Amino acid sequence: MTDTYLNLVNSGVTAKLAKQLGLPRPAPLRRYRPGQPLLDGPALVLGPGKDADAVASLLSSGWDVDVHRHAAPDARYAAVVLVLTEVTHPTDLSAPVLAAAATLRGLARGGRVVTVSRTAADDDAPALAAARQGVDGLLRSLAKELRGGATGNGIVLDAGVDVDAPSVVGALRFFLSTRSAFVDGQLLTVSSGAGALPDDWEHPLAGRVAVVTGAARGIGEAIASTLARDGATVVCVDVPSAGEQLATVANRVRGTALQLDVTTDDAGARILEHALARHGRIDVVVHNAGITRDKLLANMTPEKWDSVLAVNIAAQLRINEALLESGDFVHQPRIVSLASTSGIAGNRGQTNYAASKGGVIGMVRATAPLLAAFGGTANAVAPGFIETEMTARIPALTRQVARRLNSLQQGGQPVDVAETVAFLASPAAGGVVGRVLRVCGQNMVGQ
Repeated sequence: MTDTYLNLVNSGVTAKLAKQLGLPRPAPLRRYRPGQPLLDGPALVLGPGKDADAVASLLSSGWDVDVHRHAAPDARYAAVVLVLTEVTHPTDLSAPVLAAAATLRGLARGGRVVTVSRTAADDDAPALAAARQGVDGLLRSLAKELRGGATGNGIVLDAGVDVDAPSVVGALRFFLSTRSAFVDGQLLTVSSGAGALPDDWEHPLAGRVAVVTGAARGIGEAIASTLARDGATVVCVDVPSAGEQLATVANRVRGTALQLDVTTDDAGARILEHALARHGRIDVVVHNAGITRDKLLANMTPEKWDSVLAVNIAAQLRINEALLESGDFVHQPRIVSLASTSGIAGNRGQTNYAASKGGVIGMVRATAPLLAAFGGTANAVAPGFIETEMTARIPALTRQVARRLNSLQQGGQPVDVAETVAFLASPAAGGVVGRVLRVCGQNMVGQ
C-alpha cells in the first residue's frame, strides 16, 4: 500500500511547503538489496577497553568497513557503535556518549546507532547496575531523536557472553544493515555463545528447510520470499481457499505448497510428513498464520473470541508439540512466531487478539528451553503498523495517524517483518533465546 503523504513531502514543491509549515517529513527508508555494501560510509566505534577494540577490528577486517576510533571533525558517519560493556559507574557513560553526540548532526541519512552493553543483574553492585540499566533509557531516548530514516538499537549481553559471540556479531550486522530498516529503539538480549556465523552472509539459510504458515499473501508471502532469497527451501502453508495464490508464491520461491487448516488436530503431523517426504528434513517453522475478529469485550461473541485464539495461539502450540515429539526437529531447529505490539501494549477492541499474541510471547519463552538440547531457539517478532491488506481497511484518517506516531513517522512494509524473521531463523541467532523483537518503528500501535 502506497503512503502518498510520504511521497509528497519528499518531492519538489510540496517538500519545501511541508518544511515551511513544519509538517512531519518522514524519510524514505533504505531497504536491503542483495549485493549492497553493509554501510555506505565510515563507522565510528566508541567506548573503552578491549571489547570496543574487538568490535572495531570485526568491522574493519571482517566486513571491510572504514572504521574510526575517534571522531573526525568533518566526517559524515554511516554508523556509530557505542561499546559500553566495560562501564562500571554511570559517570563512565559520559565520555563515549558525548563523543557520539557531537557526530549526530552529521549522521548520514538512514544511518545507524548501535549500543553494545551488558545485562543489569540483581546481584550487581548498585553503581554497576545503574550504569548498565542506564544504557536502556539512553538508547530508547536517542532513537526518538534521530531523523532522516536513521535508527538506534542495542545489543545486551548476558553474563558470560563475549562480544565476539556469534549472535552478538549476527545482531550487530543485522542492526547495522538495511535489513533492519523499520526496527528502531529495540534492545536485543543475547543469552549465550551458541550459534554459528555463515560462510556466506548473502545466503545464511543455505541448506535449511523452512515452513511458513499463512504464506499466500501479505507478511507471510514476504517471509517466504525472504527466506528463499537467503537460501532456504520453503514449504508454503495456507488454507485451501487460498490455494491458487499459495501455488503462485510456492512456484516463485521454488518451494512447495501445502494446503492446510492449521487448526486441525493433525496439522503438525501433516506439516512434518510433507517436509520430510518432499525435502528430507525440517529446520525452521515460522508461525505467521493469524486472524483478527475485533470487538469491544462488552460486545464479544464466543465465535469471535474462540476463532482468534484457535488460529493465533492454540494451533501453534499443537504444531510445536508435534514437532518436539517427532524426533525429526533436531537440526539446530528454529521456531519464529508472529506476535504483535497489541500483545505487549494492548489495543482497544482487540482483547481476543491481544490475548492470543501475548500468549505467543509466553509460548516462545517457555518453548525455547525445550529446544536447547538440539541447539535450537524459539523467538517472536512483534510487528507494529505494517502496510498490508488488513491495515488498508482501517479508516483513512486513523491510518494516517497510526503511520505518523512512531519515531520513523511511517508504516512498515511486510519485508521489514520478513527480514527480522530471517535473522532470527539464521544460525547467527543461536544465542537469542525466548526473546521478542519489535518491528514497529519504535511505537506500540497497530496489528
